[in-house]
Amino acid sequence: SDHWKAQGIDLSRLLCLPAGIDEAATHCTEEQDHGLENALDHRLIELAKPALERKQAVEIDLPIQNSNRTVGAMLSGKIAKLYGEDGLPPGTINIHLTGSAGQSFGAFLSEGIDITLHGDTNDYMGKGIGGGKIVICPHPESTFVPEDNIIIGNVALYGATGGQAFIRGRAGERFCVRNSGARTVVEGVGDHGCEYMTGGVAVILGATGRNFAAGMSGGVAYVFDDAGVFDQFCNQEMVDMEAVETSEDQQELRSLIEEHVKHTESDRGRHVLDNWEKLLTKFVKVMPRDYRRALEEMAEKQAEKSRDNGANGHVKEAMGHISTSQ
Repeated sequence: SDHWKAQGIDLSRLLCLPAGIDEAATHCTEEQDHGLENALDHRLIELAKPALERKQAVEIDLPIQNSNRTVGAMLSGKIAKLYGEDGLPPGTINIHLTGSAGQSFGAFLSEGIDITLHGDTNDYMGKGIGGGKIVICPHPESTFVPEDNIIIGNVALYGATGGQAFIRGRAGERFCVRNSGARTVVEGVGDHGCEYMTGGVAVILGATGRNFAAGMSGGVAYVFDDAGVFDQFCNQEMVDMEAVETSEDQQELRSLIEEHVKHTESDRGRHVLDNWEKLLTKFVKVMPRDYRRALEEMAEKQAEKSRDNGANGHVKEAMGHISTSQ
């Protein structure tokens, strides 16, 4: 209270305890029990010891239920502590799970972990992932049509910085919100898809909800607009809608769909690939204007640098000839 920054500040009304509650605790008096000792990740860490200790590839097959939350986060923490940001070589730890996963499935996933879930998962799937791969497919005994049904919850890939995700089915609302690096394929999304996205690539093989790309300042989205109504659902305040025309864009889109089919056996993805020339015209590329401008400026600087290096090379070559002749 005698610090100069505190002069003139009166906190007495905030610090005053009302009469009659002298026995009320004003500080932490008991520890919270989060039940972390029951986390599925303890089992995953145990089974992944050969990978953690010797970088030896492992296969893990376990059931999962919706009380298992943030599955993969503690395992990723172990990898980060041992190997830093680079993680393990891709596919070192292959995890196969069956059932319904709880919230934040695959959160903060590290490079080196591939998780395949046969079932469904709750909100925040892939939150903050920086590497690895998540594959979500319907349960083998399910009878519903994947592309017509929601298989993952809301806010999937929130704040992701890397990694991949392939989802055979639809996602809930706010898919890829604040995504800055993940590459993903999904077969439909709810409202506010790719909201505030700053990087990465999202392929939507189906319909979107309203307000798609609101606040999207980076990254690219490819939307399969089979019904031709996507312009009614896309928020075009910061983005442009355009055809997938360049060979680079077409290759990027096709390769991601091929990966999706490879990992999920998607009927929708296979249909698109089998009719590629015909259906390519139904895809819409969603491109943020500021992102395009930044890419163009970077390309121009690179071109100038290449020209300067070329000119310097010619000068050095000429000087060499002069020196030789002398």
